[in-house]
Amino acid sequence: MTLPEAYSSQVQHIQESLKFQSNQGLQRQAVPFPGYTIITPPSVEDAQNSTLYAKLQVFQQELLGLPDIGNLIVPVPSESFHLTIADLIWDNAYRDACEKNPEYEEELRSCFREIFQQYQKSMTSQSSPIRWYSLGMMLMPRAVAVCFAPQDESSYERIINLRRAIYQNSRLMALGIEQQYHLTAHVTLGYFGEISSSLNRTNLAEIFSELNQQWLSNSGEFLIQRAELRKFDDMTHYYRQPEWGSLDLI
Repeated sequence: MTLPEAYSSQVQHIQESLKFQSNQGLQRQAVPFPGYTIITPPSVEDAQNSTLYAKLQVFQQELLGLPDIGNLIVPVPSESFHLTIADLIWDNAYRDACEKNPEYEEELRSCFREIFQQYQKSMTSQSSPIRWYSLGMMLMPRAVAVCFAPQDESSYERIINLRRAIYQNSRLMALGIEQQYHLTAHVTLGYFGEISSSLNRTNLAEIFSELNQQWLSNSGEFLIQRAELRKFDDMTHYYRQPEWGSLDLI
């Protein structure tokens, strides 16, 4: 994902993200896109990873300052940077579920309190932290991110086991939630906005690759210590109440 050949291929397929739209020519704003997710605490609440998040913020600014970027990339607020552990439900599926069942949200929250309590009991004593490290920038069809890989087998298995406990839970499945994506651990930096018909995609792939080489010499480690149920109304802010489900992983 972080090789020059991957950039050359992926830039041919980038598309405007409908999660951010311009209003009468003004700067693009986040549009309503509600749902729930399981993530690490957002950067503003994650002091343990403050060094890495500071690097990601610098990298985001360097990305936005690249030649000819213009309005191509819409940045997400750096205080909302996070790593997604498990996608749950969003947009129309979320709206439909709430419309059909007024108690849907409370049932979802209750389900995760149970899932996390059960998983906590099953956890063996883990003295070592869950460590993932940044591989570099990756391009997705509608977004730009920095992706991560596990430092060791234990760090990988503990996250995969948690995802398995989530997606194989019968109560959650009854709420219409199922695994739709394999895990590609990443922190999203921005979404694609205005894609000009004259965009030089070959040149764009080259400058992305050059920027990524700078990142590789300054990459960092991500400590995954906590998983939380969070709600979002759009792609800029993820929030929760104290009684919602959470899980300490060390």
